[in-house]
Amino acid sequence: MSLPSKPLAGLKVVELGTLIAGPFASRICAEFGAQVVKVESPDGGDPLRKWRKLYEGTSLWWFVQARNKQSLTLNLKHPEGMAILKRLLADADILIENFRPGVLEKLGLGWDVLKALNPKLVMVRLSGFGQTGPMKDQPGFGAVGESMGGLRYITGFDDRPPVRTGISIGDSIAALWGVIGALMALRHREVNGGEGQVVDVALYEAIFAMMESMVPEFDVFGFIRERTGNIMPGITPSSIHTSADGKHVQIGANGDAIFKRFMLAIGRADLAEDPGLASNDGRDARRDELYGVIDRWANSVPLERLMQTLNDAEVPASRIYSAEDMFSDPQYLAREMFLQAKLPDGKPFKMPGIVPKLSDTPGSSEWVGPRLGEHTDQLLAGLGYSPAAIGELREQGAI
Repeated sequence: MSLPSKPLAGLKVVELGTLIAGPFASRICAEFGAQVVKVESPDGGDPLRKWRKLYEGTSLWWFVQARNKQSLTLNLKHPEGMAILKRLLADADILIENFRPGVLEKLGLGWDVLKALNPKLVMVRLSGFGQTGPMKDQPGFGAVGESMGGLRYITGFDDRPPVRTGISIGDSIAALWGVIGALMALRHREVNGGEGQVVDVALYEAIFAMMESMVPEFDVFGFIRERTGNIMPGITPSSIHTSADGKHVQIGANGDAIFKRFMLAIGRADLAEDPGLASNDGRDARRDELYGVIDRWANSVPLERLMQTLNDAEVPASRIYSAEDMFSDPQYLAREMFLQAKLPDGKPFKMPGIVPKLSDTPGSSEWVGPRLGEHTDQLLAGLGYSPAAIGELREQGAI
């Protein structure tokens, strides 16, 4: 199923997961050429099929999250279903799972069993709290990981309760760590002559790893970063401002040279040449003054002129985009960030493009998320099952 021009062509990935973290990790593998077999329960499959906006009964998110994957329905509580899974895993390169720790062990698929079955297997395990520690058996979704990992504590305004981002960022970041870990494990296996190993990713640690200088700041100074709304104390100026026509713009002028260009562009040569504002620490000490200056300027000009001024001065800035803004933006279009595809009934629709962009071996979308069990017969035939045997497995409730 893989195209030889893709960097992960020839790899076989088995996905035992639902919803976001595990499936997003395997989606990346599928986009770059790996054969991804998504194992689903015959009884409804991945709950993501029914999340967010539905089209003809199926989530539009599903068609993206499961693109390029093969759907195989297996009843893992049936002996024959388990036997089929073991045959798949016997020659797989990567297993990706995001069950609660202990679930696979109860099914008889602990790491000791899998390693004996396939010593070369890389097992990516994504869970709320990891495979060890006193909280390992507790359920933990992305929102819990974002809370425990520190992100929610600093998100929002100081006079209000913490807020969340509008997407499941914790799950997606954990998935990225999982893919990075899997590729490192494969590198070790292939270059150093090693065997497979477990890649253990906890959602809270995936977020914790992104928290910049939080740990040393608390350890050395006892400093606890708090919610600060749209600004970033210690990095000035960097905030959201509103134009005369009510549009919101993010301006990041916290580089020394950038700040000087910005002040000159808005007619504040006095601030551009002020030696006390030449470096970030000086600017941060006067951030209220500076944000007042920038707010007044932004409030006085419409968005188009504001952005032109900033672009001419080479100041990093962007208006706050909605999906509607993205669909007509020339940068998005030039970078092919919308892929044209078709829903099962033939209706055309757009999907997000492939990230990252590789110059010689780019990823692509070959097909959208499949029907439940769409590839079951094909995959079982590849394992040597006859049509009659497949029919019998279906009657027994194994597939």
